[in-house]
Amino acid sequence: MGVSTSTKETSLHYFRDPLINVVSSDKDIDLAGIIIVGTPQDNESKYFLGDRVADCAEAMRLDGVIISSEGWGNDHVDFSNTIEQLSKRGISVSGLSFIGNEGFVVSNKYMDTIVDFNKSEDGYETGIIGENNTNELDARKALAFLKLKMQKKTKMLEP
Repeated sequence: MGVSTSTKETSLHYFRDPLINVVSSDKDIDLAGIIIVGTPQDNESKYFLGDRVADCAEAMRLDGVIISSEGWGNDHVDFSNTIEQLSKRGISVSGLSFIGNEGFVVSNKYMDTIVDFNKSEDGYETGIIGENNTNELDARKALAFLKLKMQKKTKMLEP
């Protein structure tokens, strides 16, 4: 599997990205930045990528991150690793990905707040361009998950 027609984000989607719109308009969240990375082919590079993204987020002293992947299958290797590396550094994480009926190729215990942006009834790729993309509701769910994780972490740290 991999990136397909229905999960492919068009340039119009980027100009009107619902995740950025939702997060940047939320009064409780300080949007610190956006990190855009590709999906390497080999696993060594995938793990290196996850480490570097987590190092960058840690250096920025971020409390939370929403990670999104427009593909599935092999893309989930670096997606899951990045979530794990962020979580191990104490950074709260929620995510967005096409999951559908195929599920994750790789997962871990930190992938407990992932929003599936599959829109097809049967849970499979549809071939209709942009049909299975993040929308505003998906973005709001991911932000709510992130806020809950950050709140839970804050309560755990309180005396």
